Amino acid sequence: MLERISGSLLDPETLYASNPELFRNPEFRGLNLVMGFTGFADAGHVVQQITAELLDTLDSERVAVFDADQLIDYRSRRPHVSFVEDHLQDYQAPTLALYRLVDGLGNPFLFLAGFEPDLQWERFARAVVGIVEKLDVNLVTWIHSIPMPVPHTRPVGVTVHGNRPELIEGISMWKPTVEVPAAVGHILELRLMEAGRNVTGYVIHVPHYLAEAEYPPAAVAGLEYLGAATSLMLPTDRLREAGREVGRQIAEQIVSSEDVQQVVSRLETRYDEKAEGTVRRSLLADENDQLPNGEVLGAAFEAYLARENPGQ
Repeated sequence: MLERISGSLLDPETLYASNPELFRNPEFRGLNLVMGFTGFADAGHVVQQITAELLDTLDSERVAVFDADQLIDYRSRRPHVSFVEDHLQDYQAPTLALYRLVDGLGNPFLFLAGFEPDLQWERFARAVVGIVEKLDVNLVTWIHSIPMPVPHTRPVGVTVHGNRPELIEGISMWKPTVEVPAAVGHILELRLMEAGRNVTGYVIHVPHYLAEAEYPPAAVAGLEYLGAATSLMLPTDRLREAGREVGRQIAEQIVSSEDVQQVVSRLETRYDEKAEGTVRRSLLADENDQLPNGEVLGAAFEAYLARENPGQ
């Protein structure tokens, strides 16, 4: 009796409300699904930029919305609201939704995006796996980003994982065996693989000293990897233009600081040694095969930015 009641109360399908046509319309079946969640290690604001670019640029239709009240801890991650002189407005309610988008060539795909749930990860995973199975999703791809001690003067790196070898082999620049803090995307990937669904995750490497600000080149790289995996034409023009401006600003700051030049030069040397086949555990390792403190690598750059922008 208790098992039956608990199963009813924790029905994963009650986590979201959907367009009635979602599971009946054949046009929604067999599509690719792209996922991105903000709130965890979104270095360079990669997921945030990709989400904005896709939803602002492509034709979209919201087909399912998850219940934020069941999934988010408001007191640990408080939404913003504007106070204007004598009244409140523009409450920014947290949103996690499934969209149907159409790429630049007219190909439809699904996009699950929004905040990373604070609560009920397993129930949320069952809900997403259920949607994937009901819609017979072809391939699930998801993306997030982490800060890495790599130079911005080299191509943006990526680590790929999942159960599609043809999308993984020869792409990952960092292939460690380490224990890392889990994100909800990791749980979804595991549960999707257990359900026999195709899934691939992309971790974009963002230079540590640029991780706190928007770094458009990393978002462009993310869109390119997602587009290549799903055979979709995803928009990157605006982000490329923004990336050129950011690159110009970074170049000006580096020229003005010898300390920053030295930091970047050391990162370039380590990157190039790894690229040439030097035997190291990863791009993180130093000459003694030890992992350096990322804060030390970024300290000079951050100190310079603080001196140049004392009011920020």
